[in-house]
Amino acid sequence: MAARRGIVTGGTWCVDNNRVISFWPEEDGIAEILSQELAGGGSGCNLAVDIRHLDPALPVETIAIVGDDEGGRFLRSIAEEAGIDHRQMHVDGLLPTQFTDAYASATTHRRTHLFAKGVAASLTPDHFDLAATHGRILHLGLPGFHKQLDGPWAGGDNGWVTILKKARGLGLKTNIELASLAPRILADAVMPCLGHLDYVVVNDAEIGALAGLPTVCHGVTDAGLCEAAARAVLDSGAMELVVVHWPQHAIAVARDGTVARKASVAIPPELVVGANGAGDAFAAGMVYGLHEGWPLDRSLALAHATAACSLRSVTTSGAMVGWQETLRLADQWGWRT
Repeated sequence: MAARRGIVTGGTWCVDNNRVISFWPEEDGIAEILSQELAGGGSGCNLAVDIRHLDPALPVETIAIVGDDEGGRFLRSIAEEAGIDHRQMHVDGLLPTQFTDAYASATTHRRTHLFAKGVAASLTPDHFDLAATHGRILHLGLPGFHKQLDGPWAGGDNGWVTILKKARGLGLKTNIELASLAPRILADAVMPCLGHLDYVVVNDAEIGALAGLPTVCHGVTDAGLCEAAARAVLDSGAMELVVVHWPQHAIAVARDGTVARKASVAIPPELVVGANGAGDAFAAGMVYGLHEGWPLDRSLALAHATAACSLRSVTTSGAMVGWQETLRLADQWGWRT
């Protein structure tokens, strides 16, 4: 078999109804919808599309499940337009395509998501024919959103572990994407996966959930606890690298003892529209650098720069550009200290 090259994304593809609202109201309150736009979302979609924007020459494949409905056809059209190999985007006519109402506050630029799992609950390890893929890195997500994968499969490990074992057995490197669900849900689904992962790229709250540490308190991130949590997670698994990111900073801790720290991009506030997809964008930049064999500090820089570029759109991937332009824009905007 020829040497593997490219990225394989597996898991969540959903339809995002992106809305910019005047502010996020409390219960019984009211806020104005200022704009709305339909787009693809979910870890499998976002990272696949982002990578294709960063480098259109790099092959990207995806494995997912959608409904036999308008939403499913919309997501398949996104994959086709982006040049993503979607032969393993399975269609199930029994349930609707997963969707998310994604709200971005024009006041704070914070995001709030309301979702319906739909057909995502039917995704199983049997949908993953990894022997038929050609990519080098499998980017898998999202635990907590796929009922069949979250539970035991064939009387053994959970579905995520089953897929990861297959992937590593075939020579793929593995990474997992998370969403900021309740800590107990994340820990139950993800901790069994740590022995079968090569990379973990997560945010400050997610690393705290895995390590059982209060990395974020009253909205403030503790960088020291993030690093301690990264080390604890690294010690609990087989990973080469654990990366933790938040809006101001990122820390990468490697198995060989290397530690890299990088402040984020000082994007002008007037360019910021919303944070939906910024975490996926960070992961895309990081995974691209890892695939290309870049030094750790350069990969972190691209990850931050990709996340900053994504903030310019209410959709997850609407503001993505090539990696050279991404780094040029970051240098133009400047870096936080």
